[in-house]
Amino acid sequence: MNSFLRRAGLTLGAAVMLGASLALAQAPAPAEETPEMFPEAPHREEAFYACVACHNFKLVAAQGMSREKWGETLAWMVSKHNMQPLADEDRKKVLDYLEASFPPKAPSQQGGWKNPFLQ
Repeated sequence: MNSFLRRAGLTLGAAVMLGASLALAQAPAPAEETPEMFPEAPHREEAFYACVACHNFKLVAAQGMSREKWGETLAWMVSKHNMQPLADEDRKKVLDYLEASFPPKAPSQQGGWKNPFLQ
């Protein structure tokens, strides 16, 4: 009886693994991000590729900061997350795009954008 239960458990486990594999194989692949998915402005490609080296660009697009805050964020990523520093001209291009495309958010009813992690 013990070997029967063991074989039944192995068979059931294999069936579950096979079913999960088939389900994953049939699931549509997530859409790959491209620069064209984000606001058109000068230096979009430079900003996109500088950011997606470490994370998806939707994370960037969800933010809204001043040029100064974008610059501080880049410096923080270099110092705390080992981001490769951008050459001066590349940094300027990235900041130009971020400032133009993702400015500070200011919900009118809440007195301006507030960092939810500081509340």
